[in-house]
Amino acid sequence: MAMQRTWLPPATIAAAALTAALTVPVAAQSTPPTPAPAAATRPPGWQPPRTPWGEPDLQGTYSNRTITPFERPADVKGREFFTADEVAALEKRAQDQSGDDGRSKGTRGDVERAYNDFWWDRGTKVTSLRTSLVVDPPDGRVPAPTEDARKRAAEEATRPAFRGAGASGRGTDSWLDRSTFERCITRGMPAAMTPTAYNNNYRITQSPGMVAVEIEMLGGTRVIPTDGRPHTSQAIRQWMGNSVGRWEGNTLVVETTNFTDKVLYRGAAEGLRLTERFTRIGPNEIDYRVTITDPTTFTRPWTIAVPYVVTGEELFEYACHEGNYGMIGILSGAREEESGGTQQKGN
Repeated sequence: MAMQRTWLPPATIAAAALTAALTVPVAAQSTPPTPAPAAATRPPGWQPPRTPWGEPDLQGTYSNRTITPFERPADVKGREFFTADEVAALEKRAQDQSGDDGRSKGTRGDVERAYNDFWWDRGTKVTSLRTSLVVDPPDGRVPAPTEDARKRAAEEATRPAFRGAGASGRGTDSWLDRSTFERCITRGMPAAMTPTAYNNNYRITQSPGMVAVEIEMLGGTRVIPTDGRPHTSQAIRQWMGNSVGRWEGNTLVVETTNFTDKVLYRGAAEGLRLTERFTRIGPNEIDYRVTITDPTTFTRPWTIAVPYVVTGEELFEYACHEGNYGMIGILSGAREEESGGTQQKGN
């Protein structure tokens, strides 16, 4: 369930969700595996609805939470789809982990684990039966970085501000050592459109020539023109990039460029280019795909596919700046450690 934001400790929130998914064991196979049935079933003869002005209607409130791993785990032996037994094992483990029985109450872990488990909303279902959200390359893995990207990564610590967008940082000397996520600025793109630990809801609305995507996590709305206008000048750089859309049949295709150099996505920044595709494949589901291209960072383009599913939920205010007590705690706690604990004695 989405909720008003009260900042969590500096644990890696988005990475925690991904790590949990990647480390889930799957059932051993002694016989050739039988693929599980398809996750989304399009009703016979079903056609996507249209808006009054004739465009495909994508409108609604969706969630993209899922326990499908981001990259393909080694133990599925290269298979594209989970078996029914594997899905059952994944979902049982996720359900078991989603409880909060209070065993750590009163311990340090109770604090470091973000209070208790009611904060988390990673999901308990495999909404995509694929063994990874990465669908291209065919091995389900993010392509290797370029040599240029490796050099930039080695020099990253010398930059004046930390550019990571996950819930992490490179130190505690100042707020500039904390991520853009912890600073309540942005998760960046395409991270803002992919699952994380909670607040995984989105609301899509349309008008003639425009599509708006409201994002619950960190808030904000992407307003995407579909009226044929070009991208803004390359001199204008934005946290979420500049998006321009067009319709190809029943699919909304969005090209996003003009990214800033102040935030990274897996090492990519101003050279990043995204091609997003939103296709309504059933009354309650959108197939969302994004192809990531940056020849200076990745050795080839790659694509993620994430189901957006109607859950009957609503969006809630994500009051990040208003409730970002964690930043105060991180920096003041570091000063306390540096002083040897004298501050708490009033010295």
